[in-house]
Amino acid sequence: MIGSKGKKREKNLKSSPVGQGLLTHLNKNGTLRPGDRVGVAVSGGPDSVALLLLLLELREKLGIVLSVVHFNHKLRGKASDADEQFVKKLAAKHGLDFHSAFLYVAKKAKKERANLEDAARRARYHYFRSLVESGACTWVAVAHTADDQAETVLAHLLRGTGNTGLGGIHPVAGPVVRPLLNIRRSKLRTYLRARKQIWREDLSNRDTRRMRARIRKKLLPLLEKQFQPEIIAHLVTLANLAREDEAFWDAMTEERVRALAQKSDGRVQIAVKDLVKPWKEKNPNTENAESLEKTRALSKRMMRRIVKEVKPQAGQLGARHVEAVLELARSGQSGSALSLPGGVKVRRERETLVFCGIAPAEEGERRDAACEYEYKIDPANGTQLARVPELGCAFRFRVIDWPPKRGETNDMGTVLDRHRLRAPLVLRNWRPGDRLRPVGHRNAHKLKRLLNEKHINRWERDGWPVLTSGGVLAWARGFHVAAEFAADERTRSGMVIAEEKL
Repeated sequence: MIGSKGKKREKNLKSSPVGQGLLTHLNKNGTLRPGDRVGVAVSGGPDSVALLLLLLELREKLGIVLSVVHFNHKLRGKASDADEQFVKKLAAKHGLDFHSAFLYVAKKAKKERANLEDAARRARYHYFRSLVESGACTWVAVAHTADDQAETVLAHLLRGTGNTGLGGIHPVAGPVVRPLLNIRRSKLRTYLRARKQIWREDLSNRDTRRMRARIRKKLLPLLEKQFQPEIIAHLVTLANLAREDEAFWDAMTEERVRALAQKSDGRVQIAVKDLVKPWKEKNPNTENAESLEKTRALSKRMMRRIVKEVKPQAGQLGARHVEAVLELARSGQSGSALSLPGGVKVRRERETLVFCGIAPAEEGERRDAACEYEYKIDPANGTQLARVPELGCAFRFRVIDWPPKRGETNDMGTVLDRHRLRAPLVLRNWRPGDRLRPVGHRNAHKLKRLLNEKHINRWERDGWPVLTSGGVLAWARGFHVAAEFAADERTRSGMVIAEEKL
């Protein structure tokens, strides 16, 4: 409970116009209800300190019970500890319970090879969820402002985003509420100065080596001064509208997935026709650009929703991943498969797409069983076509005379010296540890390194085809043949490898 001085101080806060604006917003939003235990996340910075004072001002009208929450990331040494002590004293000043935890986030991020800011955010929100799960709080309120929202939308735009990213920071996310998203940062500082309330400054927020700081210190002031004084308000409005649209699409997507897809044993399957055309046309023989555009929008969202349901680990789908799956649905062959971020594989089985999660393999390599294959090649056959349904293609192996028919090889593909090849001759997917010394290289290199140098990402390289001769790598798609198997002036018989579509 607060003492008489605290009651007098709280009474003096009740005329605050910022507080009245926040009260109107909270009543309209309807998130906080009488009896809720609200933990206010206070870092010690001006925004979170202002949030605490504003909720103190409004707690009688809202009927809520307040406490203070602080998470120490241990990123700034003594300054981080001083922040914690400042917040602890602030909680005691107002007679509020104080919840705190700490974690050496830099060490954790280094160990996990994670982005420092992302690791800090995940650790902080994990703590917030634990407080709610333990019953200490009903909600945790954090102090993101309209300026934070504008910075987030711009950051997403600069990195490349769709409608979901335009929605920016959500007012409610699980047990976290953000009541200040429509209030400018400058108003909060004015509010604190009027009440002679001090706060702590985090100097790392001014480090313009970070994108968020550059947006805050350079880009937004430039846009406000030279282009649009109301840019912050416009970006906040854009985020609000984008979230409204996404809420509609989410409901539509969930309904269509529930109606058209079947889930069992951790797998989700959907008929190709239902994913490609989730909306039934009145006239099935009519197809125009407008209906195709509507169909693509819903198909993409359905595919993302299905992947989210089955993926066993973190991983972000990009636009090209989505397009690749839709292409598999539109024109892929039965048996063809793709691997997606998050440990997901999607395989076409006749007129159905099957999505399932795969567990991460040992040594950190994500392996997809659908892209593991092995086919024996017999050079004695003269010409052999090896079909690889896992890749949706085939490889033709043809033995030719060399050099008399050398000219025929210009458009035939890769040529190896037939007599240098040793049994067993195997066409298979690449594996960790494979090494290749292409013609022109002095030393053998790990194939993984060569693929990286060609900017072939992990998603594209799943199932990457190679040919081994007596267990030694003789060829890999996209590279010169291994030097020890290359055709030269001494070659009398060559083997041509040509890739074909199924």
